[in-house]
Amino acid sequence: MVSVSDSRPTIRVRGRSFMALVLTPEQPLADWLAALDAQISRAPAFFDSRPVLLDLAALPREQPDVAGLIAKLAERGIRIIGTEGAHPSWKGVEKWGGPITGGKGGRPLEVPDERLSGALSPQAAEPASLIIEQPVRSGQSIVHEAGDVTIIGAVAWGAEIIAGGSIHVYGPLRGRAIAGFSGHKGARIFCRKLEAELLAIDGFYKTAEDMDRALFGRAVHAWLDGEALMMAALD
Repeated sequence: MVSVSDSRPTIRVRGRSFMALVLTPEQPLADWLAALDAQISRAPAFFDSRPVLLDLAALPREQPDVAGLIAKLAERGIRIIGTEGAHPSWKGVEKWGGPITGGKGGRPLEVPDERLSGALSPQAAEPASLIIEQPVRSGQSIVHEAGDVTIIGAVAWGAEIIAGGSIHVYGPLRGRAIAGFSGHKGARIFCRKLEAELLAIDGFYKTAEDMDRALFGRAVHAWLDGEALMMAALD
């Protein structure tokens, strides 16, 4: 006879890192929505398939029709996954994805003007790769969703590199390296000396505790094999 406990299905739980955008509506809302529309017109695809948190802390307690604001954002194709700063008296907050707490403060992101990118000549267009010619200090965050990031120098503990493509670090990598941020499974991570806190490609990651200790201090290459983050020495 098979016991109840033996017949239970196995549940697999996998961690996945991702970065959400944060929108902070301000009064007057009509002006804020107009500015948002202007931003969307400059970069129509900026919010496509991106998770968005809505920070409502700047709105007063007596703000009318907050639910209507959520609907107006949905009409613009903005997908809200959660809220923060909502007043307890507002009805229906749980329908907006629910309150999310415990996140770290975000950093401002500059929305690109996609209208200009098509008008630029090949010589004037922004290159797909970003090269940083100095060390990345603790607390710094480098975000480049358009392509590869190359660091000529060290990446300190507490620093973070996020790239839409691959990441190349010509020095010790002690912080966090997140490649393939835009869904690029073929992205890779290279570093001259592995001392990383975290490596991630397309959301699949390993922390320092999960990495082979024999690789630390060596030149290392990381890539995805299916849903597994693989690592190997280059020397």
